[in-house]
Amino acid sequence: MDDTQIPGIGRDETAGGSSGEMSLLIVDDDTPFLRRIARAMETRGFSIDTAGTVAEGVESARARPPKYAVVDLRLEDGSGLDVIAAIREAREDTRIVVLTGYGNIATAVTAVKLGALDYLAKPADADDIVHALTQAPGEKVDPPENPMSADRVRWEHIQRVYEMCDRNVSETARRLNMHRRTLQRILAKRAPR
Repeated sequence: MDDTQIPGIGRDETAGGSSGEMSLLIVDDDTPFLRRIARAMETRGFSIDTAGTVAEGVESARARPPKYAVVDLRLEDGSGLDVIAAIREAREDTRIVVLTGYGNIATAVTAVKLGALDYLAKPADADDIVHALTQAPGEKVDPPENPMSADRVRWEHIQRVYEMCDRNVSETARRLNMHRRTLQRILAKRAPR
């Protein structure tokens, strides 16, 4: 393998091949993260297009359907699932990886049904993203070197339900079958590692 070829990508799709086949759309509303990942992926031979909103992502997907896409699920103006649907309408063979800061199994299942290859927790690094984008069908991903602790997973779940309940403590406590004061203490603490 020569140094211009990315593992998992055919010779006709390498950095020395058609730049259209190395097109990558990155959709994320976290501007510093977006810039960092865009630079890192560009150094790996991808031709980058970026978007910070659902509307920009959908427009870009329709105007220039990418071969690869990295889409954040939670954007300020809506859900990244809308961007995934627009990409699928424009181009069926796009390889999509979903990023999110919120562990949510139901959303991951929906993203996979819409055609996402993988689901990575933010902050994901460029090597993890490249591996997820280029993995062979059915290939198992290595377990993360530093997975979230059980306390962190619990905290993420509580935060997600709290957000879904429009930050209403009483409603969140009821849905989690938890005492309201216990929930308030948990919400007042910093996120565990």
